[in-house]
Amino acid sequence: MFGKEFFVNRYRLLGWEFRDAAPKQAIRINAMNVRGVDLLGRLKGLGVELEEIPFLQNGYWVLRSEFSVGATVEYLLGYYSVQEAAAQIPATLFTDLRDKTVLDACAAPGGKTVQMADLMENTGVIVALDVNRWRLKALANQLERCRVKNAIVYELDARHVSKLGIKFDRILLDVPCSGNFAADKSWFKRRTLNDIERNAKLQREILAETAKILKEDGEIVYATCSLEPEENELNIDWAVKNLGLKTVEINCYGSELQQKFLEKSLTIQ
Repeated sequence: MFGKEFFVNRYRLLGWEFRDAAPKQAIRINAMNVRGVDLLGRLKGLGVELEEIPFLQNGYWVLRSEFSVGATVEYLLGYYSVQEAAAQIPATLFTDLRDKTVLDACAAPGGKTVQMADLMENTGVIVALDVNRWRLKALANQLERCRVKNAIVYELDARHVSKLGIKFDRILLDVPCSGNFAADKSWFKRRTLNDIERNAKLQREILAETAKILKEDGEIVYATCSLEPEENELNIDWAVKNLGLKTVEINCYGSELQQKFLEKSLTIQ
């Protein structure tokens, strides 16, 4: 069971209307690194045209640039990160992060790790994990470039994180997932329901393990870039029924547009 026709019909049965889409390139300003720096002015002077993303703080769409925005001095100095708009949302959903003990369970390549450190202003501690040694190099590079001082990195499968013997205030689960057709033009040719079910099982294993190390008043943000219910709504339902967790409503303050983008997001407490 695979192919574009199968999945488009599946989305229709779920009440979704399919249309081709491609995410705009976006950047996120690292606020802790740009104090006293007119970053927007500097980028404008380089010919980079930006548009503020209305449902994010410090997020900007790149409308025009004659060169890669990941190849500027400002980027190398850690003034900003190249990070899709949707990827900037999960780290903002915690009630607060300053001075907390935070787990980034599937951290590489590190965009969300850097974002959390920025929101924490380098207070507290972030334990960042990834199972892939090669991906850890990208993570370490991101942390160094962006001058993150409150993170420690482990090569560790998140399904075994309780071995660390640490309880966490906040846990970000940006779990391995099946992806989606907007970010991957060959997605329909490569994905089957077997892939989705396999990934959903892995995600439940990570949820079950990390629930063990969440403090009593702690928070988990669970995020995927998949559109499949097995990896999203059904896994959240399973977590509530089997792990003693509960969903709580997120106070999505700000514009109506922000609410529209976040209305289906969930935190677990």
